[in-house]
Amino acid sequence: MRIIMRFFSALVLLALVAGPALADETISLKVGDLLLAPKGEFAGTVDGVGTRIDMKKDLNIKDSQQLMAEAALQLGNFRLSAGYLPLNFTGNGTLTRSVDFNGKTYTAGTSVKSDVDIKLYDVGLAYYLLNINNLPVRLQVGPELSVKVANADLKVTDTTNGITDETSGTVRIPTVGGRFRVALADYLGVVGRVGYMAYGGNHFLDADGQVEFSPLPLVGIFAGYRYFKLKVDQSGTYLDARFSGPYGGVLVRF
Repeated sequence: MRIIMRFFSALVLLALVAGPALADETISLKVGDLLLAPKGEFAGTVDGVGTRIDMKKDLNIKDSQQLMAEAALQLGNFRLSAGYLPLNFTGNGTLTRSVDFNGKTYTAGTSVKSDVDIKLYDVGLAYYLLNINNLPVRLQVGPELSVKVANADLKVTDTTNGITDETSGTVRIPTVGGRFRVALADYLGVVGRVGYMAYGGNHFLDADGQVEFSPLPLVGIFAGYRYFKLKVDQSGTYLDARFSGPYGGVLVRF
């Protein structure tokens, strides 16, 4: 979280330095909730040995409501943004097959509790090649470069014996994609973005679409749908999962 706060402080300082020459600059803050459904598998391996465990079939991991936060600053055709998304999914069930996780074997019939915790940080820079505001609608379209930092913590607990095994890994993935916004004045807009990158056995696909409604100049609401696919393949930690669902929240502009 400190990474996001430092980045946003830098954005505010940049805005103050820029002064009145960039009269159309705007700072926006968004806070909301997502209802995400997880799908996929993970593993904790020792010397390359470990079972890929299905999050739904093996562990009965449930959908979860998550917090989201984003800060953004637009300076002319540039848009700087920083986002934070902490994910936490849990499941309780009885294994129907034996699995190996982080060097321990959990036999079929074992009652287990599982936790998947992912802290996702997102810092992006977009440049609007089209930034047209003299039409009945405002149109902004351009490429976006982002850096995604994902910290994944995977945990399985034998609830009968109280034994817990855990593995974690962090990946930093730059993504390349695009962003657009189509707005009717300042009170109604449609926003979309997509980014992707794969390297070294890790990959990240992020797609997002939302509607912004601001009946008051400085305050509004937003709603949308997000899909992202994350693969982490590091020594001892494997995660290949998809998350998707609707979201909504409030926004402030100044």
